[in-house]
Amino acid sequence: MDYLAKETRYDSISYNRCGESGLKLPSVSLGLWHNFGENADYENMRNMCFTAFDHGITHFDLANNYGPPAGSAERNFGKILHKNMNAYRDEMVISTKAGYYMWPGPYGDYGSRKYLTASIDQSLQRMKLDYVDIFYHHRIDPNTPLYETMWALNDIVKSGKALYVGLSNYDGETMLKATQILNDLHCPFVINQNRYSIFDRTIEKNGLLESAISAKKGLIIFSPLAQGLLTNRYLHGIPADSRVRTDGRFLNEKAISKETLEKIQKLDEIAKNRNQTLAQMALSWVYSHAGITSVLIGASKPEQILENLKMAENCRFDKEELSEIDSIAL
Repeated sequence: MDYLAKETRYDSISYNRCGESGLKLPSVSLGLWHNFGENADYENMRNMCFTAFDHGITHFDLANNYGPPAGSAERNFGKILHKNMNAYRDEMVISTKAGYYMWPGPYGDYGSRKYLTASIDQSLQRMKLDYVDIFYHHRIDPNTPLYETMWALNDIVKSGKALYVGLSNYDGETMLKATQILNDLHCPFVINQNRYSIFDRTIEKNGLLESAISAKKGLIIFSPLAQGLLTNRYLHGIPADSRVRTDGRFLNEKAISKETLEKIQKLDEIAKNRNQTLAQMALSWVYSHAGITSVLIGASKPEQILENLKMAENCRFDKEELSEIDSIAL
């Protein structure tokens, strides 16, 4: 199938620098955490990538363990890229990560130099790429010296296998320590990736939001819709085909209490008053915060991508709206 990107793809989306670096990311990026594994429909995956790129989403975010099974999202994206989108590679930012369990034994997990070095090679092979634009360490390793992990990231850039590095799921204090090491190594650390939503304020509490701004690093947010809670999917209870029913790894039924459903319904009323869907408002709320470079969305079909892109139409909140959102969510 020949793919020709729309000429208007850059007309309606904004791009922001990752901190003080020269790298820009679109306000909305596409995450391949879900719906790109072996159990997903390939044609639908391809159409989601086409739809995203046609509307200015240049950033595609992966990790070595995305699937299921682990590695399959990278393989599927690599297939789409090389069969249909390779002509646009230089217009794309492709990122991947390593830090979670990937293979048995002592060398397939966390943040050792050996694991990260092997993992970037495996990811590039799966995607059939010479380099990725951003390579992240996916989570803090409490047992490996921070310097070793940062040293490995630096050498991956020096080897030409990544252009920039990022940190994911780091707290503010550890991120600042890592920043100092990477600065001393003259390594282009430009972005943090962390969870943030109306329901999850962890990066406010652990200092990451403030620290990213002070260190002049970008911040890209995953799970801005709280694994689908902040959408119309759960306004009237739990649908039979929801992720809660079909895949309880990341969102389980216990998390959706009567109290939570009532909160979702109240937030939906605020969204309606703003002429937004609940999902659009939730994305706008995240993006409206100082220091946020991009918001990562997941999707199960192209129409969801188009709907979520509308979040940029109204990212302003007055004090009363913010206060009411907090009183409901917290």
